[in-house]
Amino acid sequence: MVYLAGLPAWAEKTPLIVGQDGSLTVPEDSSLRKRLAVEAVQVVVPKDTLSVPGAIVTEPSRQVPIMAPVNGRVMALSVVPGQHVTHGQPLATLMAGDMAQAATDEEKARAALVLAQLAMARAQQVKQAGGAATRDVEAARAALAQAQAEERRAQDRLASLGESATAGGKLVLRSPVDGVVSAVNMAPGQNVTDLTAPLLSVENLSEIWAVADVPEEDVDEIHIGQSVSLTLPGREGVVLHGDIAAIEPDLRSETRRLRAMIPLPNPDEDLHPNMFATVSIQLKQPPGLMVPQSALLMNNDNVTVFVETAPWTFKRRKIGISYDEGEDTRVLTGLNAGERIVTRGGVLLNDD
Repeated sequence: MVYLAGLPAWAEKTPLIVGQDGSLTVPEDSSLRKRLAVEAVQVVVPKDTLSVPGAIVTEPSRQVPIMAPVNGRVMALSVVPGQHVTHGQPLATLMAGDMAQAATDEEKARAALVLAQLAMARAQQVKQAGGAATRDVEAARAALAQAQAEERRAQDRLASLGESATAGGKLVLRSPVDGVVSAVNMAPGQNVTDLTAPLLSVENLSEIWAVADVPEEDVDEIHIGQSVSLTLPGREGVVLHGDIAAIEPDLRSETRRLRAMIPLPNPDEDLHPNMFATVSIQLKQPPGLMVPQSALLMNNDNVTVFVETAPWTFKRRKIGISYDEGEDTRVLTGLNAGERIVTRGGVLLNDD
């Protein structure tokens, strides 16, 4: 904003034609015309943003911890951290007594089922020949139902171990997804007794999340679908763009911040979890009139601009402003879209 004070001597002597309505006309031969810039007022969408700290993280659904379904002993380890793996690729082999027991139980249940089926068929034949009581057939039918139930239980138990089960009590842990091994918490010869502890972790980094930590006082400004841009301190000149896809419902008690998640494609896997980022969130602001700050002049404690009423004829007008956004200022009252104002050199039109 320009204050009318200390004009150079040449400017004070510049001839201006003052109209009865207070308008100022710059003569055709005046050198002042070369020092004035006149532009039309336009409606623009403000670029107001909220800048918050953030970080790159693995999308939760793409980070898979791998645990052993049974106790056992690590026989072989086939991967190392950072190694890329494909779906179904063997990662490690365990020798598990429970695995052998499950396979044996399934074989015994299958044999018992075959025996029960034969007994049922024989009881029905004997009854048809008149040589067996009805209760004998009912007993055979009950035994068959029990055998079928036991076979299903044994099969379900074996199926719970997945396709990793092999003969001889060996259990092969396989990768459930395409990705990269992010952690290995086992070694050959190790006994596995805690079935809740991950032995390996595999991450699919083809898509990652940027997490924005929004301060408590700004949480009302963000919503799903807002556009954001990200810069990374470790990647100078790189700007990433995305949209907010999810917002956590609870503030983090230790930081008093709310986390917003922005999915980002990462086909080359050049974005790594735990990288720092600065997240600029595009706030939702209605379109409005924006004028350069260089057009604003202070006159008797009022903010004014010079409006062109005719070619090279200008009149001072009081306006109301809202806020500054970079080099521009939002105008609330006093101007209409399409009106032409002096955007540079207006201080030279000093009519006071």
